[in-house]
Amino acid sequence: MSTTPAAPGTTALDPAIAARLKRTEDGLLPAIAQQYDTGEVLMLGWMDDEALHRTLTTGRCTYWSRSRREYWVKGDTSGHAQAVKSVALDCDGDTLLVKVDQTGAACHTGDRTCFDADVLPLG
Repeated sequence: MSTTPAAPGTTALDPAIAARLKRTEDGLLPAIAQQYDTGEVLMLGWMDDEALHRTLTTGRCTYWSRSRREYWVKGDTSGHAQAVKSVALDCDGDTLLVKVDQTGAACHTGDRTCFDADVLPLG
C-alpha cells in the first residue's frame, strides 16, 4: 500500500478525465457513495487519481484513507463491498458521485449508511 496519494498525472487515469478534476490541496476529491437503485446516500470517502482509476477499472470502490494514509478497497476486510454501477463528476469537477450496489453495512460502525445514527433536529 502507498503511504501518500498519487500525484496527478502519475497514474494510469485517463488524462482527459484527470484534466477535468479539481482536487483539494492534498490531491483528493470527495466521493459520495449512493445506492444505485434506491438513491440512499451511503457514505463519503476520498479519492485521488489512482483511487479513481482503480475504481473505474476494477468495478470496486477504492478510496484514499486520510487517517491511515493508504488506499483501501471497500469490503476487503469487512466483506461489505461496493460494486460500482456508475461514476459521475459534478458540474464543477470537484466531487464524484459513485452509484454502487452495497453489500451489507456501508459505515464502519455497522450501520447501513454513515448518516443513520445522528440526525440533527431542524428548527
